[in-house]
Amino acid sequence: MNDLAWIEGAITAARPQAVAALLRYFRDLDTAEEAFQESCLRALKTWPTNGPPRDPAAWLIMVGRNAALDVTRKNARMTALLDEEQVSDLSDREADMADRLDETHYRDDMLRLLFICAHPDLPATQQIALALRIVSGLTVKQIARAFLVGEAAMEQRITRAKAKVSDAGVPFETPGAAERAARLAAVMAMVYLVFNEGYSAGPKDEERGLFTDEAIRLGRLLLRMYQTEPEVMGLLALMLLQHSRAPARYNAAGEIVLLEDQDRALWRPALIQEGLALIDKAMRHGQTGAYLVQAAIAALHARAARYADTDWSGIDALYATLEHLNPSPVITLNRAVAVSKTKGPEAALEMIAPLESSLGGYFHFHGARGALLLQLGRNKAAREAFDRAISLANTPAEAAHIRMHIDRLAAEAENARNSA
Repeated sequence: MNDLAWIEGAITAARPQAVAALLRYFRDLDTAEEAFQESCLRALKTWPTNGPPRDPAAWLIMVGRNAALDVTRKNARMTALLDEEQVSDLSDREADMADRLDETHYRDDMLRLLFICAHPDLPATQQIALALRIVSGLTVKQIARAFLVGEAAMEQRITRAKAKVSDAGVPFETPGAAERAARLAAVMAMVYLVFNEGYSAGPKDEERGLFTDEAIRLGRLLLRMYQTEPEVMGLLALMLLQHSRAPARYNAAGEIVLLEDQDRALWRPALIQEGLALIDKAMRHGQTGAYLVQAAIAALHARAARYADTDWSGIDALYATLEHLNPSPVITLNRAVAVSKTKGPEAALEMIAPLESSLGGYFHFHGARGALLLQLGRNKAAREAFDRAISLANTPAEAAHIRMHIDRLAAEAENARNSA
């Protein structure tokens, strides 16, 4: 078989399961990763000649484990394992390995691997970097470019993250039900961090933009493990619905296009339909969680054929539920947008006024406040809010969007002086 593209796809798909299983065997992240890399090299050497194995993941686990044990024995001056031809011809041993990869082991292995990446002792940037390197298989160079740091600096960051996890003594035993639930919550939070890192990237930041696809891939992986968990469905649906708007979020000049101005014909219907189907399935379980509520909010936007058709009352009610489930000033700020549509900008300003102490350094707070003040004709206060927002912009596109409002206010002031 000479289809190298198929080999690459098979290795990519098998990577999380293989690394997770190798981690259980060796209880060391570096050893598991090195064993997987060795098995990949042998796959590239033998698969084109011998054809694809019946179960790529089982093959990679078996060969990776043997390769790592071989290194250990050689270092201990013991007899080496079988030669390459014998190791590559797994015969029925591959089937035996596949039989042992039952769903219980698979879920526990994968959850352990993902939890290591989402370990609470790691800062968010290290969680993201570790997940993208270990689970997704992105190169250090790719991750470094996305975070705008040097390759050596990113390598050190990932190495420090591994060391911190090792020092923390993460248990390798099968977690109990309560611990499994806590781990799943941490993993979902980490996956959404990866998604937001890509979603917030500008249109020209292609490296960081890849993170959205990787987060969705991780979300699909979680759903495969937890097929009846409503919150996992909600998380994946939320990411799909948000990502469906990607082609319409920026114009040709790379400037932000607000939701009300987006060309909805550019939205991706396949992602929308998949997200809506997941929400409908999750709702049948009769449970409510933060990701599912956020997905339901995104669904109301997706179902509106025009911005004018948006069910703002429904969105307001869903944000009220979200405030109850997960109180946060950012959620209240988002709810204020819906309130401005149903009760007017003055009511929305009153709602966000108490948030200034906690969101004073948050770009979107000052941008939203400036927009509300602009609607009320309070141009001077709006200009001050926009000036503060532009100083806190995270991307050139955000800065350009606020600059557009400032330029508009300046033009209006100039016209008023000329007319006087």
